[in-house]
Amino acid sequence: MITIGQLAGYVGVTIKAVRVYHDKGLLAEPERDASGYRRYTARDAIDLIKIKTLAQAGVPLARIKELLAADPDEFSAALGDVDAALRAKAAEIRRTRARIAQLRSGDRLFVTEDVADYLDALRELGIGKRTIEMERDGWILMQATNPDDAATWIADKLDALRDPEFVALYREFDAAFDWAPDDPRLAELAERSQRWMEQREQAERAETPSDPGAAQLAAESAEQLSPAWDELTSLARRRSRRGRSGN
Repeated sequence: MITIGQLAGYVGVTIKAVRVYHDKGLLAEPERDASGYRRYTARDAIDLIKIKTLAQAGVPLARIKELLAADPDEFSAALGDVDAALRAKAAEIRRTRARIAQLRSGDRLFVTEDVADYLDALRELGIGKRTIEMERDGWILMQATNPDDAATWIADKLDALRDPEFVALYREFDAAFDWAPDDPRLAELAERSQRWMEQREQAERAETPSDPGAAQLAAESAEQLSPAWDELTSLARRRSRRGRSGN
């Protein structure tokens, strides 16, 4: 005859676990002896080992009592049910872990791989977090509302990153966010940008998709945050109108 502490130690569980098994009706709880202690037998140790083995195998405590009382065929069928439930749970865990991995990856949860690669490239170029977040939000809108155009646009942007002049212009645009709207550098930046776009259009001899409404919305949002960017947009529009009029 052994105490609850000895029983727990022999089987490799805690005393608290033994008491839980008592409460769940899985392990018979012996009467106390004259000294007030509960005394356990070898039979109790064997039953506890079975309970521990099933619990460690992933069998829910609610099903262990049923399994302990089952005949071999019933035991096998019940374990099949438990195994199916565990496989379903494992699949759900894998889906949850994949979701967590996506969350950790940040941008890749919300945009396509191409856009995420583009945003990563901007980070490597030293573009500021604020600008990258605006880019990301704009792409989220574009991909939701104009997925076909967005795919064409991002391919064009990834190609443009191979051009040192585009990279230089992008870095300057990023810096210009905090410039004053009357900064003389804005006019030069607008001119260089227009010249680069005209040269690129001539080289490609193809038109890019018209600016989707979502892209315009994102651009307007950025302009509201930066008077300098607002001025750059105004300069670009004026230059475009002069170009169309031939003046």
